[in-house]
Amino acid sequence: MPYIRLLAASLLGFVPVAGALAAAPVPPSEDQQLARDMLRTLVEINTTHANGSTEAAKAIQAWLLTAGFASSDVVLIAPEGHPTKANVVVRYRGKRSGHGKHDEKPVLFLGHLDVVEAKPEDWSVAPFTLTEKDGWFYGRGTIDMKDGDAALAESLIRLKRERFVPDRDIIVAFTADEEAGGDSNGPAFLLKEHRELVDAEMAINLDGGGGNLKNGAPLYFEVGTSEKTYVTYTLETTSPGGHGSLPGPDNAIYRLTDGLSRLEALRFPVMLTMTTRASFDELARVDPGPASADMQAVARPQPDLMAAERLSENVRFNALLHTTCVATLISGGHAENALPQRARATIQCRMMPGDTEANVQSLLIGTLNDPAVRVTLDAAPIVSPESPPTPQIMKKIASLAHSMWPGVPVIPTMATGFSDDRHTRNAGIPSYDVSGIWQDVDENRAHGRDERVGVAAFDESVEFTYRLIKSTGGGRVR
Repeated sequence: MPYIRLLAASLLGFVPVAGALAAAPVPPSEDQQLARDMLRTLVEINTTHANGSTEAAKAIQAWLLTAGFASSDVVLIAPEGHPTKANVVVRYRGKRSGHGKHDEKPVLFLGHLDVVEAKPEDWSVAPFTLTEKDGWFYGRGTIDMKDGDAALAESLIRLKRERFVPDRDIIVAFTADEEAGGDSNGPAFLLKEHRELVDAEMAINLDGGGGNLKNGAPLYFEVGTSEKTYVTYTLETTSPGGHGSLPGPDNAIYRLTDGLSRLEALRFPVMLTMTTRASFDELARVDPGPASADMQAVARPQPDLMAAERLSENVRFNALLHTTCVATLISGGHAENALPQRARATIQCRMMPGDTEANVQSLLIGTLNDPAVRVTLDAAPIVSPESPPTPQIMKKIASLAHSMWPGVPVIPTMATGFSDDRHTRNAGIPSYDVSGIWQDVDENRAHGRDERVGVAAFDESVEFTYRLIKSTGGGRVR
């Protein structure tokens, strides 16, 4: 799950645009209860990496077939040799579906079914049981992202019951292994092996975006348009070793730590994208304060580097202005009474859109400034291009958000983490993170203990998802 709420979390003292978030429209009671029942079922199916997503995919397939979708339009499919990593791809047929060259390309919606592990002893409630308490739904996946899966599935059934006919086909892919990645990752597998099932003009991923609250009051609504790319290196150096009673000047651990100290001081050049410029500019307007002038200064076509330097003192703003590299693992030596023969460190980098692995590695080598410390790329990065926050896209999403939450600012954002968007964007499908969930900026329980989603927030997100699908598909109720 991308950490795209980092901007909001760093805005200490942010002045909300209004009072507490007013009650927004919710689905009819029948749909509200159905979505809650779906969320319960999905949370109570353990879809951690060890268990896989197939049982959850089968549950969604059964719901949609019962609702009247043709079996040919609800495809359950898993990579060869990975039967527990099934995906289910649903096609909601538009009025021009199957008319050849006159077809409009579909819109693709994405929702991953897998969750990270949860140890019962770490939680105050059972993690794989949906527990309602004090206005919250607790359980693994309630915010990342079985809430979105339930909202997508229920909205499809509601639209089918209403006999809605979109102008174009709508595709919804419920997928495997976003958290773990690898050769069972759903979007990667579908795009490589079954492109015809998911080929689209645009993708909307519910695993990101959405509303930010501060003390119950709305700050702004995010539209995720881009993300940083992770790339990992191993640093390694060796020395002759020997008996610990006879230390000398050639010590692998000292050499490596010297290099890491130089790396700690490395700051990559300022890089801005269409998204981050717009983010800083809009946030400066929405939140007048001491940092506003610097935000506007870095948003200019020629960013003010001194302003960027001041903003970079905030670790979250720093991540939005620069490629970053940090040591995350270190090991060395083989016995307490022996001089080390080898020392190794893992360096995790997050590249800005537009940066390159070759550039990052070159700067690392230059900063280490020691040929005895070898730098090895662990795996080629999956570089993800930006999906431009065009006025047309932003206006359409803002109009939809304002139909639920009038007047809330709508701002494009870049994720410092990564998501399945990297696969669709690399396949030439512009991809945007849009969710109807509102969360407090100071709460980050995804992947953590006692993960939860507000009951009212979930109900509103179901209604928003229904409107989002209907809006992007166009069409009429027959």
